[in-house]
Amino acid sequence: MVPHLLSHTLEGFVMPQKAWSAKRERQYAHIKESLLERGKPEPLAEEIAARVVNKERAQHGEAVEASASSLNDMPAGRRGGLRSHRGRSNAAAASHPGPAARREGALDDEQGAT
Repeated sequence: MVPHLLSHTLEGFVMPQKAWSAKRERQYAHIKESLLERGKPEPLAEEIAARVVNKERAQHGEAVEASASSLNDMPAGRRGGLRSHRGRSNAAAASHPGPAARREGALDDEQGAT
């Protein structure tokens, strides 16, 4: 049986004491601080940060146990990077047609002129 790495107190969620490396503790602090800056309550920010760090540890083989969903999922950093490069939304595309739409419109104008 593997001992629980996370402990709960009356105040809420507490970081694991010995399970994380210095790198993971820095990662936890960074994520928690970012969430607090976005207005998340501290207990929720701590929980989310701990979950993200534990998932990263599982994906990189640092955890004793790892769930299938942790191992099979894409890392958060990669997923966020893909989301940031999706291109224009449908609303933006409708109000500002791209080069292909402009070319089609130009062809329509030329055909009407002949």
